[in-house]
Amino acid sequence: MPRRLSLLVMLLAALATVAPSMTVGTTSSATTVTPVTTDNPLAGRTWGVYRGDAELAWEPYERATGQRKALLARIALQPKSKWFGDWIGDDEIAGRVRDYVASATGGDPEVLVPMTVFRMMPWEQEACTRLPTKAEKASYRRWITRFAGALGDTHTLMVLQPDGPFARCAPGGSKVPARLVAWAARTFAALPHTHVYLDAGAADWLRVEDAVQLLVDLGVEHVRGFALNTTHYDATSSQITYGAEVVAGLADRGLPGKHFVVDTTQNGRPFTHAQWEARPQGQPFDDAATCRTPTGRRCVTLGIPPTADVTAAAWGLSGRVRALAAEHVDGFVWTGRPWLHQQSQPFDLRRALAVARTTPYQ
Repeated sequence: MPRRLSLLVMLLAALATVAPSMTVGTTSSATTVTPVTTDNPLAGRTWGVYRGDAELAWEPYERATGQRKALLARIALQPKSKWFGDWIGDDEIAGRVRDYVASATGGDPEVLVPMTVFRMMPWEQEACTRLPTKAEKASYRRWITRFAGALGDTHTLMVLQPDGPFARCAPGGSKVPARLVAWAARTFAALPHTHVYLDAGAADWLRVEDAVQLLVDLGVEHVRGFALNTTHYDATSSQITYGAEVVAGLADRGLPGKHFVVDTTQNGRPFTHAQWEARPQGQPFDDAATCRTPTGRRCVTLGIPPTADVTAAAWGLSGRVRALAAEHVDGFVWTGRPWLHQQSQPFDLRRALAVARTTPYQ
């Protein structure tokens, strides 16, 4: 490379490195704009906020007044990743996706839309007892195809199939569920602006080598990377350290350069699955107790707000962890839903107000 061109490239790289983060005031459809980087598809772009009944926290926020409204705004006005699953029929999914995108982007095609696809059936514990039927497999492919068609060229942050480790417990060691998710991963990744992160559980769930094999089975070779901590409460720093080890493991398998996102919705006061199980019997893990005060420990409260600015000093990460985040983490995302009963439904006003009131990130 000629010396003059080389110096120009170096100058541009330096400017990109020190570019300040940018924020904009809340608008009708979007929120924070994050710094531009050379290789992070989530950065330098507004993340959209959906405002409608398809998000269970939205209507309670709209009805609220005073201090209650101010607290619920900490949930409702964040760019959360809505779950789309089998409760939306094959004939409905395309329209639902188009409506959601229209609301979240406000008609601006450059806005990034966070979304979660949770369509595999059977899943969770049922996935350990039976395989999908022929009809279920056909429905899955039809639903995914229509979803992808509705997305088109939308800029999308997609977390695919939360609680991914359940693919490992299919009867007889079958790879059928994993192969279906891998097919969906390829389908979505073929879209021009959809960035897919396969759910790999959490640092307190699988060993690194097991997470690597799971991701290989789920088709990580076709996508941007993977997602961690979607339904768990473990520390962000633990996820980053663990995720970096998974990235290294994937590189050893011939799949270098993968990145990941970390769910920070509900880990403001983190704890592991093992720490929760060691407590006296009480609430199930999915409905773990919310914090009572802002200084509570090992309780559920909102964590770092959604952002691609993963190295900000405000997050309190150590220098080593920040360096790992800068290299491997595309964003902190809100895919979890601690304001819902057992992270599912219905909306639980008591939990919502508790996690909003006690968060250390205000």
